[in-house]
Amino acid sequence: MLIILVTVSNLNMENISGVENAFSMLVMPIQNGLTYLKNRMAGNDSFFTNINNLQAENKELKEKNKQLEESLRELEVIKAENSSLKEYMKMTEKYTEFSTIPANVINRDISNLSRMLVINIGSKDGITENMTVISQEGLVGHTISVTEHTAKVQTIVDSASTVSGAISTSRDGILLKGTLEDKKNLKATFIPAEATLVQGDSVETSGMGGLYEKGIHIGTITEIVNTKNITNRYAIIKAAVNFDKIETVLVIKKGE
Repeated sequence: MLIILVTVSNLNMENISGVENAFSMLVMPIQNGLTYLKNRMAGNDSFFTNINNLQAENKELKEKNKQLEESLRELEVIKAENSSLKEYMKMTEKYTEFSTIPANVINRDISNLSRMLVINIGSKDGITENMTVISQEGLVGHTISVTEHTAKVQTIVDSASTVSGAISTSRDGILLKGTLEDKKNLKATFIPAEATLVQGDSVETSGMGGLYEKGIHIGTITEIVNTKNITNRYAIIKAAVNFDKIETVLVIKKGE
């Protein structure tokens, strides 16, 4: 190219036009190629700049998403606490005759052998053994052991549990026990011969025996099984409380 330039510069001006045309035909493709490469490189710079911007925006969006998820979790906690407070209020309004302590169920042992719950209050909260535990639906059971911050509750459907009950309509006394076979129902025995049982009748605590307060709903008669000897007949009582889903309870203070 240098040789061509020197040659062109020594040519007569009148002959320049033909040489100029030849030179242009040779140089222009090279010039166009260089211009194209320059533009491509400029475009690449812009591309990498855009990539960096997108990465920064992506990082910012991830941070905002993390903050939103944390806020959502906080809202869910507040919602759950609010739901529990509403449940406590409903229960305290229902059981105005009792002085109670609210608690949450933190563990449950609903197995083939036992039907136990663990609640999140203990001796520091004034809880002792043999205190009645209730829910919005009715009788849950009673405390059988207490630590500083927790208490174990034997539910009324536990096979070792016995509750003295009364039929709401006739006021006849019956004895209710949990069974190994069923975690939702109780078996009512020692039914007086003269007692009239009706499916759908409500059963509540009688207050006999001193363990449970009187008048707490236990469940509903769903089946009556007659035997040859009327004194051996029994009934199936469906517990009012769903022990698989119970979350909030009240513990009745002793002597109050």
